[in-house]
Amino acid sequence: MKFITGLLNYSNNLHFYLKFERMGHYKYIDTKHIDSIAAGDTEFMTELIDIFLGQIPEFISTMKNALKEQDYTLLAHEAHTAKSSVLTFGMEETGILLKNIQLKAEANELEEIPFMVNDVVLQLEAVVPELRELKSSL
Repeated sequence: MKFITGLLNYSNNLHFYLKFERMGHYKYIDTKHIDSIAAGDTEFMTELIDIFLGQIPEFISTMKNALKEQDYTLLAHEAHTAKSSVLTFGMEETGILLKNIQLKAEANELEEIPFMVNDVVLQLEAVVPELRELKSSL
């Protein structure tokens, strides 16, 4: 019953977590922020992309394991850490999800967390090809 309640709550609030209009031709990233940080330095932008590409598997693994082990302190910490990286690449929707995972984990409001983590994982996996495309276009 708890699972169904969590799913219903999550479904009812899905509009809060998802944004349907995307920037540019990328579905997940908005290059405006990373462009402003790099200020035209393509080598620096390439470094940032490589760092984020290396972090993605770690973020996914840590969040999945923390959820499986019910280590909500670790999950909140990892969500906080990942949020900074995703926002660097203009992933606002993912950043909102990560912030909400962090807050709900810290408040011990656990029903929606598995669904939110699943969405974050899907978005992080889906952004990898976009990051590679962006990198190859530099």
